[in-house]
Order: sequence, then structure tokens, then C-alpha cells
Amino acid sequence: MKNIAIIAGDANPDLARAIARAADATMIAAAVAAFADGETRVRIESDVRGADLYIVQPTSTPVNERLMTLALLADAARAADAARITAVIPYFGYARQDVRNRPGEARSAGVAARILALVGIDRVVALELHSPALESAFAIPLAHLRADEEMLAVIRGWNLPDLAIVSPDAGGAKRAQRYAGALAAPLALVAKTRPRDDVAVAVQVLGEVRGRACLVVDDMASTGRTIAGAAQALLEAGAREVHAAFVHAVVAPGALDRITSAGVQRIAATDSVPCVRDPRLEIVPIAGLLANALVGLAGEAPPTQRR
Repeated sequence: MKNIAIIAGDANPDLARAIARAADATMIAAAVAAFADGETRVRIESDVRGADLYIVQPTSTPVNERLMTLALLADAARAADAARITAVIPYFGYARQDVRNRPGEARSAGVAARILALVGIDRVVALELHSPALESAFAIPLAHLRADEEMLAVIRGWNLPDLAIVSPDAGGAKRAQRYAGALAAPLALVAKTRPRDDVAVAVQVLGEVRGRACLVVDDMASTGRTIAGAAQALLEAGAREVHAAFVHAVVAPGALDRITSAGVQRIAATDSVPCVRDPRLEIVPIAGLLANALVGLAGEAPPTQRR
């Protein structure tokens, strides 16, 4: 473990430091700055020659800047002769754009994944990608982690009787099935349509929720409209109460207000991205999960040839 070195990008340095403490790893100083026109510049300020280097950088808002900073830090580490470079991306921006929904659209998730390989990153550690199908977009090894146990520990602590687990759409059904199985709870699904980007309209509740405490589980909340719409549909279907748990708190201004106004009582999310400090949001730490993954990967042999 002593050979693990961690660089904190500018997206979530608190999480990077927590991972380093949990993994008994060395923190490597890096400076991230910008010219007056916004052009990013980075500099690694310690010797990383021969290091097993992990760059912790979720590509959260502002997504383009975070992704570019990650790419530049990786290039700097390669130039400084690190033995292996791993990008630790607790939240992978662009993951929602993993397919072309209509002609003329970019498959942006694939573009972002290719950028990581082009700058010399040897492998990626990611948490709860928006779609498991996105794994095929990576040309380099990917460790795809789940936060199930961390989230389930909090949910069990809520002690909700007559619990039903709800997926707010068909895409999240497998995650909801895992939670339902672990909690021995029935499963329900909210069917929805998307008239336009960032807008979801709940159509129908599939499954028995009447009189139950419903927990809506999802990978992320951005505008909060998906969870709010699901909550309204569940309450109209006779649910006793509604709670929500999502992995990535990519919450835009007003999102928590929208969710709670729809009747959601408890809300939990991990600290994969810097979270708003709000008493309505319970933060689930994931540093231990990521540290365990890094320690496990550290035993693997470094690449014999750089791209």
C-alpha cells in the first residue's frame, strides 16, 4: 500500500484526501490553475517517477473543465514517468449520452472514454455508471464499482416498515432489483416518458405500493424532476410515504426543493461529487469503498509498454 500515490484533482479534493487516509497512500501535490481566458494549466509538484499513481477527479460540473483537468494531469504524470496511471472517476460526466437517440447526435460518453485512453491513462475506476453498457466504450481496463452496501446500510438504519423499492424508470430496474433483493422488499416501477432532455413525465406505477413506504432508488439526481415525478405518481397510487436514495448528487439549483416539494421525506446520496450542505440530504461516504478498490488494484503488475 505504501507505493500508492494519489493526486487530487480540483473537482472533489476532500474525497481524494479521505481515500488517501483510508488506503494509507501518499498524497502528491498538484497545482490546477487557469489563464485569464479560462485555459487550464496543471503542474505536478512532486516526483512521481515509478509511482502507481491514482488521479481522483469526478467529472462533475463544470463537466468540460473537470474532464480537461483530468486529461492534463494524466499527461503531466506520463511525462513525469509514473509507472501506471489510474483515473479514479467517482462520477463520470457524459455517461447519460451513451447512445445516439437520433441521427446527427454525438455518442459523447464514448468520446470522453477515448480521451482518457489517448492521454495515457492505463485504467479507470468508476462508480455506478449511468448505464452498464457504457463499459464497452472504454478501450482501457475499467473497474466498475457499486455503492450498494454503503447505501443499503443507511437505508436499513431508516427502519422503514412495509417497504417497497421503486425504480423511477425502466433503465434503473436492475439497480432496484438488487436493493429489493437485499432488503427482502417488493419491487415497483414507474413508467415514464421524456418529451425533451432533462424532463421526465411519470405515466404509470407498475407494482403494488398502496399503504407502503416507497424508496425510489436511482443512479443520480440532476434537476430532481425524475424523482419528483415518481414520488407524485406513487402518492397518487396510495403510497404511505416516499423516500429517495441516489448515488450521485449532481443536484442543480432548486433540485432538492423540487424533490421535497413532491413529498419525498428522506434523501440520501454519496459524496462522489461535492455535495450541497443541506439538512435534507444525508451524505453516504464512499472513501472506504474506493480505497479498498485501489488497494486491490495496487497488487497488479504495471503495464510493460506505454501507449
